[in-house]
Amino acid sequence: MADKKLKITLVKSTIGAVPKNKAIVESMGLRKIGSSVILPDNDATKGQIRQVGHLLKVEEA
Repeated sequence: MADKKLKITLVKSTIGAVPKNKAIVESMGLRKIGSSVILPDNDATKGQIRQVGHLLKVEEA
């Protein structure tokens, strides 16, 4: 079985976000609106998505 991956795209600005949420988005490797990263589908990534999901678009890769 191949490892599952998630494509995560930043769709909203972090300008008005809580500092903790800004740090989470930046730690995921997202810098600008429209930037995307591919991360493994594991519990750590799902926890980050749960915290800042209102700023992201998530798809299976």
